[in-house]
Amino acid sequence: MAKAGCPLGYGPLREELRRRVAHQIAHLFQGTPASELPIELPTRYEFAVNLKIAKALSVTIPPSILGRADEVIE
Repeated sequence: MAKAGCPLGYGPLREELRRRVAHQIAHLFQGTPASELPIELPTRYEFAVNLKIAKALSVTIPPSILGRADEVIE
């Protein structure tokens, strides 16, 4: 969401989600019934800060938050 224009973004890693979806689709094509596929929760999350948007909104992001971010967009 931070890349799309929000000051902060937190959510599952999209690459991991795509891999898991591809894995489940492969099982469906191999004939596994959808009811037998497990429900999976994301295991890794990403936290991003968009400083450009934060500055435009006159919001100061504390250094402690910036230090925890996986990605800082300037």
